[in-house]
Formats: sequence, C-alpha cells, structure tokens
Amino acid sequence: MISPDKILKFIRQKPALNLSQLEKDASLPKKTLYKALQGAVTLNEKHCSLLEPILREYGYADELFSKAKVISVVNHKGGVGKTTTTINLGKALAISGFKVLLVDFDSQGNTSQCFGEYTPDIQVIDAILDNVDMPIIEIDQNFYLSPSNIKMAYRETDLVNSIGNEKRLRNKLSQISEQFDFILIDCPPALNIFTTNALVASDMCIVPLQPEAYAFYGVENLFNRIYEIRQHVNNTLVVKGILFTMVSNTLVHKQMMTFVKEQYKHIPVFNASIERATIIQQSQVAQKDLFSYAPKSTVANQYMDLAKEFMTL
Repeated sequence: MISPDKILKFIRQKPALNLSQLEKDASLPKKTLYKALQGAVTLNEKHCSLLEPILREYGYADELFSKAKVISVVNHKGGVGKTTTTINLGKALAISGFKVLLVDFDSQGNTSQCFGEYTPDIQVIDAILDNVDMPIIEIDQNFYLSPSNIKMAYRETDLVNSIGNEKRLRNKLSQISEQFDFILIDCPPALNIFTTNALVASDMCIVPLQPEAYAFYGVENLFNRIYEIRQHVNNTLVVKGILFTMVSNTLVHKQMMTFVKEQYKHIPVFNASIERATIIQQSQVAQKDLFSYAPKSTVANQYMDLAKEFMTL
C-alpha cells in the first residue's frame, strides 16, 4: 500500500491534479486532501487504500520516490545566480514538503557560507576521496547541506588522479539518495573535473543565464560538455531548462531573452524568471535564504513559481 507520505509527495509533484475530483473518485470526505496537504489531518490506512488505485491511474509508480532526483545548477560563467538558485529553489521545494539536500560543490563555498558554514570539519571532497560518510548538516525542516570550502581547490589534483574520478560524486550520492527527494548541486564557474563529476551524478541540470551578451557568449561550450557527458558517461542526463536570472525590465534584456529562446529552440526555457534585486544580497549578508529573510518578497515568490513549474515539467 502507498504510504501517506508518498501520496502527498505525488500530489505535490502534480499541482494540476483536481483534489476535489480525486476525493470524489476515492469516496473521501470533502477537503480531506487539502487538509492533509496543510498538515491539519493525517491520511489513515483506509484513505490510502482508497486513493491507491486512483493515483496509479494518474501515473503513480512505486519507483518514483525510491531515490532522490539529482539536479546540477550549472554554468561555467560566474556571477549568474547559480548559488542563489540552488539555495532558494531548494528551500522552495523543502517548503513544499520535499526533503532536500544542497551539495556545495564549489571551492568558493558560497552556499555553505550562506548558512554560516565556513570551516567544515568534513566536507564533500573528503567524502569522495577519503571514503568517509557524506557530511550532512540540517539547516531547517526538510532542508540539509553538504558543505565545501577552499579545501576543494587544493585537492583538485587528487581527484583528477583518482581511479574512477568522474564517477566519485555519483557513487557517494547513490549511498544517500534514498534519504532525500531532491539533491541540488551548486557547481563551480568552470568546466573542470568538479563540474564533470556533478553532471555525471545528475539526472538533470538547470542552466541559470543572465540575459546579457557577455553572459551568453560561451554557453555553447557548456551545452557541448553536457551532450558529451550524456553520450559517453550519463545517457539519462537532461537539460531541465534555462533559467533567466538577474533580469531587468529593459529592452536589451527582453531582446536577449527572445534571442536565446530562438537560438536554443531544442532546450526548454522556464517561464519563471528571477529579477535583479538587492534583497538577494541582503539575505546573503544575513546568512539566510530568501524565504527566511523576506518570504513575501517578489524574488521569493519567483523562486516558488520556479519550484512549482519545475515539478510540472
């Protein structure tokens, strides 16, 4: 029988489902699912047995939640919002009821620093090179972090020279994937061994892109690397979508966004976009995600919209 937890996760991943119709089809009292999603009631064994055949008709399968979906947030151009997106998309998914792990895989350690983790005793590079457990720090409800810092850069050569170097992160994440619903990897601003490791470990990737010419130039190299990895190492890797970040309401940005969509018609582009806003820098100084620092801000709403869109694609 499907557990109550998995039922609620499936419904959250399918926001287009009509809750009233589900309740009618399963002969449940009205508002049962709405209250369960809000945490006001707990689905019991009878609820689950009535819902199971209905949800299977809507595409539920037991393997859907057997392991986490791994998503790399990747662009070898710096300053385009990779860390901001990793943190706030992750928090939006956690708020939505999913268990989320952020993996800081950048030697700058900005994701870790956002939560006050500057000098972790054990970090990701230790786990993949020294056969120790992946460090997992609880940040908030459903929200966890595997930290990194400059030590990664010092050990890059060790990773390059290690056996199975491209698969080290994938092998380590496979040991903990059943503990989470989503694992988001904050990638470095380079097409190096760390970025390759992240993409090999991932089911999908999101490409944050500022709609300006200097940010666009070179993105073709990133897509070529993604396709090479898909061809030779990870044939299930997909580009979930391009995400426009640091967007201003200017003609230049509007034209650039149109150009990118025309140039890469074969790659999805998220309808949600993230505006340029000082509140983002303020939240980073405060060492908080946007939902903790300014939950009613426009940018927080944009990241929640992104999370909802992400779950429907």
